Amino acid sequence: MNWSDFQYEIYLNGLSGAVPRLPTDLTRLEELAAARLGPGPVGYVAGSAGDGSTARANRAALDRHRIVPRMLRDVRERDLSTELLGRPLPAPVALAPVGVLSILHPDAEPAAARAAAARGIPYILSSASSTPMEEVARAMGGGERWFQLYWPRDVEVARSFLGRAKAAGYTALVVTLDTPLLSWRPRDLDQAYLPFLHGVGTANYFTDPAFRAGLAKPVEEDPNAAVMHFVGMFADPGKTWPDLAFLREHWDGPIVLKGVLHPDDARAAADAGMDGVVVSNHGGRQVAGAIAAADALPAVSDAVADRLTVLFDSGVRTGADIAKALALGASGVLVGRPYAYGLALDGQAGVDHVLRCLLAELDLTLALSGHAGPATLTRADLAEARA
Repeated sequence: MNWSDFQYEIYLNGLSGAVPRLPTDLTRLEELAAARLGPGPVGYVAGSAGDGSTARANRAALDRHRIVPRMLRDVRERDLSTELLGRPLPAPVALAPVGVLSILHPDAEPAAARAAAARGIPYILSSASSTPMEEVARAMGGGERWFQLYWPRDVEVARSFLGRAKAAGYTALVVTLDTPLLSWRPRDLDQAYLPFLHGVGTANYFTDPAFRAGLAKPVEEDPNAAVMHFVGMFADPGKTWPDLAFLREHWDGPIVLKGVLHPDDARAAADAGMDGVVVSNHGGRQVAGAIAAADALPAVSDAVADRLTVLFDSGVRTGADIAKALALGASGVLVGRPYAYGLALDGQAGVDHVLRCLLAELDLTLALSGHAGPATLTRADLAEARA
């Protein structure tokens, strides 16, 4: 079976009058989620830094690259499978780390993790999850899981997080570099909305023995003090490249640095013994006016693809976007906001719907462009639209 068979499942269900619970055009999900959620939660997920120019640039860059289909190529037998970071996967796609998912749906991270595991897609758990990492691991059974680290100031908490993640079966470490400070985010500021101050998105910290050892009273007795302790250690703007040695010392699996946009930073990651980079501007959430991630991708790929696994996120909304990112030099693509909106609208089933739509569209986009799998995509398969 091909991923694209999902479309025939939908059509056959239509014979009995059934239609999908959510739109198959995933670009519509944000508007639907906004109508269901309060302004604080939807602004936190959908909002961007400053005036939103970087988020718009992400979309414009992907839209500017146009696929050039090729004809009379045998695409009867198709295979999206690949290998990323030494792990065989059914498709070059993973669910990006998105924190505080309980503000979107009460089933939160476990629901997203179960949906990913059911389709064989890696789930990347955020440090800032609403659910402890061990509970998420149990929810997804043997599913492929990676752990995303917001590198805290407290070295003991960092060491503890890495040990817990390894013990819980997370196979790769994804270290976010682009958030040593929270950016200027007007949608959150206008609502005075920061979920961490309400103890949401702090589950990994509040259950951590090293974190709790730094408290005068247990979290349960003085939650406000625990929140302020979290705020004081959440990220460290003083980290530099030599500090990566700590991660390599305490993590024996693949390490991927997320938030790389300059080829020199990608080369530095390779020189430091890292295993991969994610070309990402945090979905436009950190630096207003930054380069679009898709515009940064080719130069990073050219610089290090022979040394590192190059992944991509920021602005991805469709299967066609995934195909473009692969053609521009990514080996795999992380999808964030679309599955968050799917979760908000229909829990685990909503995340599953998003995954099936993305992978069906990717399968069809490749086939109709003359590719039986992602490995044959190159930049020659794209043309840049004229302004």
